[in-house]
Amino acid sequence: MSFLERSVIIQKPIGEVFEAATDFSKSPEMMDAVIEVELLSEGPVKEGYKFKETREIRGRKASSVIEVTDFEKNKSYSVRSVQNGLDLRYHYQFIETTGGTRVDFRGELFTEGLRNKLAQPIIKRIIKKEDEHHLEDMKKHIETTAT
Repeated sequence: MSFLERSVIIQKPIGEVFEAATDFSKSPEMMDAVIEVELLSEGPVKEGYKFKETREIRGRKASSVIEVTDFEKNKSYSVRSVQNGLDLRYHYQFIETTGGTRVDFRGELFTEGLRNKLAQPIIKRIIKKEDEHHLEDMKKHIETTAT
């Protein structure tokens, strides 16, 4: 079940937007909390592609391995991170519009264990605070960066 949904129109062609969004090495430039990305897979992004993302959250560094679980070039992709009983899944859809490219985002969180289930509302609030504006940050980066 989704706990976070957002949409944004980026005034660039769909191919350019999709390419920028799936260039995970650029995440630190697009997202304030992301401080480092280590690519764990070679070649182009596709299903099964993995990278390690390090974020600074509330003054602490936290790293997680993220895997691309679904990939359809210039249409959609999904990523998943599983650690400590938390299964976080982010889904992105790209739609060409007359004003550029609409990006629809949906975040899902699944928990394992009693402690995580009880803490789920707090965990969702923390994740929302960290990621609720990431599409706007992506938009700003893509629209202001020359290709």
